[in-house]
Amino acid sequence: MVGSPTRYRPEPVSQRAERRYGLLWGVDSLSLKVVESGQMIRFAYRVVDPEKAKVLNDKKAEPFLVFPKAKVKLSVPEMEKIGKLRQSSSPEQGKSYWMAFSNKGRKVKAGDRVNVVIGNFRAENLVVE
Repeated sequence: MVGSPTRYRPEPVSQRAERRYGLLWGVDSLSLKVVESGQMIRFAYRVVDPEKAKVLNDKKAEPFLVFPKAKVKLSVPEMEKIGKLRQSSSPEQGKSYWMAFSNKGRKVKAGDRVNVVIGNFRAENLVVE
């Protein structure tokens, strides 16, 4: 019997990893989405422990999105009048924060597995939606 094809959609972040990020880094609900017609990748997270999550909002910590398969390293662009496309205020419990990585040339696409590095914080094998 032939049915309609189904699309396997991997879970963006496993429950085990979600707990680990919460315990170690004070964040959960990590997500990566392609935005602006593929020109940007938006990384978002929710703070559950503001003290542990400080490193993610630290202005001195340069964030990178690494796509090992294509050997690509994306950075957060800086706009002339706006500054870096990221939130860097003191983290507050329960609030969601984001940053945008420049994806010039559209090297990273939906379905790709990437790593996000911000100072000592490292989230590996995240799926871009």
